[in-house]
Amino acid sequence: MDAIVETWKIAARLNPYFISAVPAEHWTTKPAKGKTVEGHFCHIHNVRLMWLKSAATDLLEGIEKLESGTPEGVIKALEASAEAIALLLERASVDDRIKGFKPHRTAYLGYLISHETHHRAQAELILREFGSPLPDKTAYGLWEWGVR
Repeated sequence: MDAIVETWKIAARLNPYFISAVPAEHWTTKPAKGKTVEGHFCHIHNVRLMWLKSAATDLLEGIEKLESGTPEGVIKALEASAEAIALLLERASVDDRIKGFKPHRTAYLGYLISHETHHRAQAELILREFGSPLPDKTAYGLWEWGVR
């Protein structure tokens, strides 16, 4: 497998891993300012769709935008949008380009990972704010890319 695509797939698996550790009572808890944990993960999914709409509309087939959802439903949507992004990255291996993004697909991968990591960190701060930080196993597990 192409290293760019493989890296994306590892990074994308971190979102379901994180969501699986969120206490149900804090999934929709509204912080003083900003999105809920649910809102951050819906946003991640929706930004992926925004890029797919710009770069490869055919890969959007059967994938819907999210305004809300259960943890299980959001995980399912994230898995679908992650697979579509993987296909986009595979296609871009030919000319190293993502339509609508400069300079190349490696930078695009970096952009996606940075964006999603930012929102996971925001979600983690919300959990801390409400006295439910991620369990150590999950917090450290986010860094264990060799087993994700």
